[in-house]
Amino acid sequence: MQKLKDRIALVTGASRGIGYHAALAMAREGAHVIAIARTVGGLEELDDAIKAEGGSATLVPLDLADFDAIDRLGAEIDKRWGRLDILLANAGMLGGLSPLGHVEPKTFAKVFDLNVTANWRLIRSLDPLLRASDAGRAIFVSSGASHSASPFWGVYAASKAALETLARVYAAENEKTDIRVTIVDPGATRTAMRAQAMPGEDPDTLPQPSEIAPDLVMLASPQMRENGKIYKFSEKKFLTPQRPA
Repeated sequence: MQKLKDRIALVTGASRGIGYHAALAMAREGAHVIAIARTVGGLEELDDAIKAEGGSATLVPLDLADFDAIDRLGAEIDKRWGRLDILLANAGMLGGLSPLGHVEPKTFAKVFDLNVTANWRLIRSLDPLLRASDAGRAIFVSSGASHSASPFWGVYAASKAALETLARVYAAENEKTDIRVTIVDPGATRTAMRAQAMPGEDPDTLPQPSEIAPDLVMLASPQMRENGKIYKFSEKKFLTPQRPA
């Protein structure tokens, strides 16, 4: 039996890497995938792969920095389906590695716009649709960098730390609803972003992005009951963030 049969799933950053493979896996498990990305060619390749396996998708070429378009997206989903069962907020950017004092203001703003503000705008636009689901699932892809405070990773790390706090607050606000929120730390994965950050690393030593896809299907399923926790893929376990006393 398909684990996500008849669910409506929205995946950002769906044209490549983790987003691509997660979208394909969700479609394979019966979800209709709303695939979001800037790259039309990548979306079309995804659509071909999904159709080849008998699945279905709606392609939405969209720059998540266009915040008004995110608002329109929620309205269009409401008109067509009246609900959203799964949000996989996967899209993100590194913005380069640099001492904090050398970061260009426009780079700082661009990273936070995509990694933080766009995800808040998605919550703002899609929350009523997730609440209309019998088992709304919101999954936010973060990074271990948010906790390590490593030199030169400041902008990316700070943006992911902000994203995690945003997601945890959203989880706390939904403790008494049918929505469940998860933060995912995929760990080192063979993606274009990883290659940008670690150009000297042997990619053959890293897991393929397809390997995390089954776990994301699990987190998106109606049976998943954890809320406000970090799912650490490398250890296949949930971590409970500490709250101040």
